[in-house]
Amino acid sequence: MTGQDPTTAVEIDTSKPHPARMYDWYLGGKDNYPVDEEMGRQMLTLDPRVPVMARVNRAFMHRATRWLAKNGVRQFLDIGTGIPTEPNLHQVAQQTAPDARVVYCDNDPIVLAHAAALLRSTPEGVTEYLQADVRDPAAIVEGARKILDFDRPIALSLVALLHFISDEDGAHELVDRLLAELPSGSYLMMTHATADFTPEESAAATAKLKAAGVTLALRSREEFTRFFDGLDLVDPGVAIVPDWHPELGEPVPGQDDGVIPGYGAVGRKG
Repeated sequence: MTGQDPTTAVEIDTSKPHPARMYDWYLGGKDNYPVDEEMGRQMLTLDPRVPVMARVNRAFMHRATRWLAKNGVRQFLDIGTGIPTEPNLHQVAQQTAPDARVVYCDNDPIVLAHAAALLRSTPEGVTEYLQADVRDPAAIVEGARKILDFDRPIALSLVALLHFISDEDGAHELVDRLLAELPSGSYLMMTHATADFTPEESAAATAKLKAAGVTLALRSREEFTRFFDGLDLVDPGVAIVPDWHPELGEPVPGQDDGVIPGYGAVGRKG
């Protein structure tokens, strides 16, 4: 392991909800705590489609990974991995490219406790897990360099992550710093929640999460697109998440019951 040993005892803070564990609850997983379920249920009172949104984001990751692997990308850096839910990114990538190399990164100790599920690579490929925070890009790059060749294109995956990083924490600057380390031909794949379509519900959700110690920084289409400044957007550009290359995966039940309030895109570094 380049990161911590997943068998090591980890300290898990169960006093406040954590986005990775709430996401697990939305997806029907068991690796969450009452505090995560309680906040998840509060989110459902504001918008009962939150679990659909979680599945839609997961489906985007599958489609984008499939597209990247089919277009020659063999290295992936996935930050904000979350609790393993099959198929994981490496399984999708290695289905197309068995020699794909994947580095996962998350800051929640419960993800570390389940990291073994992220390390079941094909014999030809490699997977690794880093315990690190997106707010520390230098540590992420240092760890990733042990597995990935930074002279060859790398796909940076930031799916359903940056809406938990405020402008005060330098969300755009963090992405810029990570992309600056990647060579020409690399990609950014990303989704992000927005308040563009549900302003009242979004304001209430932001307030509830803030009271529980969780940052929710919903961004407009324009603010989301800024993350791709200097990159060449892959067709169809910035799209509502389910509308990005739907032919590459199966639709999520319920995704067409109103607009999914989130954007997705993939961009290439020239």
